[in-house]
Amino acid sequence: MPGHPRIGLYGGAFDPPHVAHHAVAQAALGQLGLDLLLIIPTGQAWHKSRPLTSAEHRLAMARLAFADLPRTRVDERELHRTGPTYTIDTLAEVAAEHPDAELFLIVGADQLQQFPTWHRWQDILSRATLAVANRAEHIGTDALSPAHRPSNLSAVEIPFVTLAMAPLNVSATALRRHMQQDWLDGVLDDVPLVSPAVAGYISTHNLYQNHS
Repeated sequence: MPGHPRIGLYGGAFDPPHVAHHAVAQAALGQLGLDLLLIIPTGQAWHKSRPLTSAEHRLAMARLAFADLPRTRVDERELHRTGPTYTIDTLAEVAAEHPDAELFLIVGADQLQQFPTWHRWQDILSRATLAVANRAEHIGTDALSPAHRPSNLSAVEIPFVTLAMAPLNVSATALRRHMQQDWLDGVLDDVPLVSPAVAGYISTHNLYQNHS
């Protein structure tokens, strides 16, 4: 990667990784001109109130879910970090490893709305450009505006670039709920929700049967 490589960081629980995650990653690769996209399953996320599926399974599913994308690597560093996982720490590590790189942090519109509550969020903005993808429940120009955020955060101006993509109405929470019922092959109402490889992994390991 001559010159200043462009590196994207796309973090999340990926519990499980679904078709909307894949679509966001694909959009980021193309629209940001990334030389490398790091898919980063979170470790002990400070903002998650529910227990996550084991790191082993989430890592395996992420590798399956994003295997077809070029210039993409699943990065497991946060899974090995003890204590709460903070994005600023990961950005600092990647910046140290690639001192000449231009970094992009890829988030959803829902995460943008809460961004000023993130640990050292101003430092995150000094290290990386935010790239924001809409989610289906946050469609339209207002979704990415300060006015759409909670009242205590609405006055905060946050610079970002928008990933132009059709929002997909898929969430990991809804997926886990359906898996408790009759979800068997990764398809609901004839719409694929996860890749066949991830569906097969979930079935083989009997994941999410007791999750909410």
